[in-house]
Amino acid sequence: MPRPHIEPFCDRDVSFKNMTLPGFGSGFSYKTLSLDNETGACSLTVQLRGGYKQPPGFSYSELEIMVVEGQIKIGDEVCNRGHYFFIPAGYALPAIESDQGAILLMMYNTSEPNHIESTDHHPLSRKELYHAVDSYKDIIWAPGNVVSPSVASGCMIKLLNFNPESHAMTFLYCMTPQFHQDNISYHDCAEEGYHLWGTSWMMQFGDLPTGGYFWRPAYINHGAFASEYGCIALGRTDSKLFNHFHYNPWSTPEENQLRAAARLAKRDPLLYKWCVSESHNHPHGPEDFEDTMPRKGHTHANGVHHHHDHDHDHDHDHDHDHDHEN
Repeated sequence: MPRPHIEPFCDRDVSFKNMTLPGFGSGFSYKTLSLDNETGACSLTVQLRGGYKQPPGFSYSELEIMVVEGQIKIGDEVCNRGHYFFIPAGYALPAIESDQGAILLMMYNTSEPNHIESTDHHPLSRKELYHAVDSYKDIIWAPGNVVSPSVASGCMIKLLNFNPESHAMTFLYCMTPQFHQDNISYHDCAEEGYHLWGTSWMMQFGDLPTGGYFWRPAYINHGAFASEYGCIALGRTDSKLFNHFHYNPWSTPEENQLRAAARLAKRDPLLYKWCVSESHNHPHGPEDFEDTMPRKGHTHANGVHHHHDHDHDHDHDHDHDHDHEN
């Protein structure tokens, strides 16, 4: 099943587990934040012990990494807290080392964690999409009006990655001290967040402290929200982020979805008619889409094919028996 709603959750409340999948070596441990049981895609908090070394190689999954604490070295580049990487599937990174240890966020977007030792990129990797940046030092904060309608003033963002096809985004966001927004919102996309520092409050879910995390599927109410002393967090969406604002805390995701569809019908009636018509609400064959998915294995968004059956007999799929009981 796709990733369930997880909110609130704090990774400080569970212990690290040793990674037992091939390719990662000793000294790599993790906590599962969220998991898609169908594809193996997941978000992890990762601890690298001092002296950890990983050979050069690539993943069949698109991967995003944020250095939360400590320092890592990738090839000759030293990366400190706040360093962000977007790594296309099949892109071979140099060796990774951590002399003193580090805490990372690692987000495998299209399949389960895997590491294929290699000094060469996969021939189908979209290498041009790779980028890395020190998000704390090299990007300035901007008003949070990249989304529409805009949030209240005092919420700032740093855009780290943008997919021009799906409009999926990865970004840092901060709430300044005494930030408050009193309305309720929902989105047409799934939304993910991890608190790097500080605490925020949300009416439905209470306080989210440092290490706090949520995976929120589309159309779930959230808000009002506030932060007394401020916070900094990593946020992600899987498609365009549109703020549907309202003031009814009791509306259901099904009602919110219908309301969003009604807005689409008013804004673009021909698109709405196409979306809900019986002849166009599902694919009929390969000609309906530019990119199609084979039945065995799958081709990731960047074209790298990875054959596996997703039976998930590895360690990280067992976390959800107990990690997210809240």
